[in-house]
Amino acid sequence: MTMHPLAQPVAREAKPELTGDRRIGVLLLHGFSGSPASMRPWANYLAGHGYAVELPLLPGHGTRWQDLNQVSWTDWYAAASAALDRLLADCDRVVVAALSMGGSVALRLAEERGADVSGLVLVNPFVSSERRELAALPVLKRVVPSLKGIVNDIKKPGQDEVGYSRLPLRGLAEVVAMWKVVVPDLPKVTQPILYFRSTEDHVIDASSSRTVLGAVSSRDAEERLLTNCYHVATLDHEAEIVFAESADFVARVTAG
Repeated sequence: MTMHPLAQPVAREAKPELTGDRRIGVLLLHGFSGSPASMRPWANYLAGHGYAVELPLLPGHGTRWQDLNQVSWTDWYAAASAALDRLLADCDRVVVAALSMGGSVALRLAEERGADVSGLVLVNPFVSSERRELAALPVLKRVVPSLKGIVNDIKKPGQDEVGYSRLPLRGLAEVVAMWKVVVPDLPKVTQPILYFRSTEDHVIDASSSRTVLGAVSSRDAEERLLTNCYHVATLDHEAEIVFAESADFVARVTAG
């Protein structure tokens, strides 16, 4: 199966001449059933400002939805951790930025590899849910492989995150399994956080905001509300706000 070119991983080298002779990296993580296409403009923006960028394709994504039923959340974490190692090999400091489910992976990196993560930029992170039907996943995933997916929740016309049209239930159960590990350890997170939340989101509810910001130990944590975009804010009307403010955040938290 040929992979869509926008779903392929992205890697860019640091340009220290643009960042005060410092080599700064940003690891970007896409969401569940999505692909790097949802993050590519952001990655290109950061690379244009001199930051090294790693935007990996997380296992089970970018091919066919059935593949997402064959992986575990630890596979996503391992891929993200390996990408972080690649950045650290060449950079002085690294910030992790993430969309949706990628936010759970990013938080786990902050919990487990605290000294390696200088800050977090989270865009509509998927860390919890008030949907009661998720409680049925352990049984439902054994009899129904997938449901209709929620893809391209984007207010701006003409955008495509190159995601799956089906929602793989075994894969979704892995997301919930990840929460059971990540959420209890949120007090371990001490890094600065820039948190973007869309006020109108048809994929996740606001419980993730309360879960994360109510539990982390970060003294420097700011929530920014986005009022003119949906879930995939990185491809929506206010994407430039996310890009610009995240670039400023990276510069600030990696200084000194």
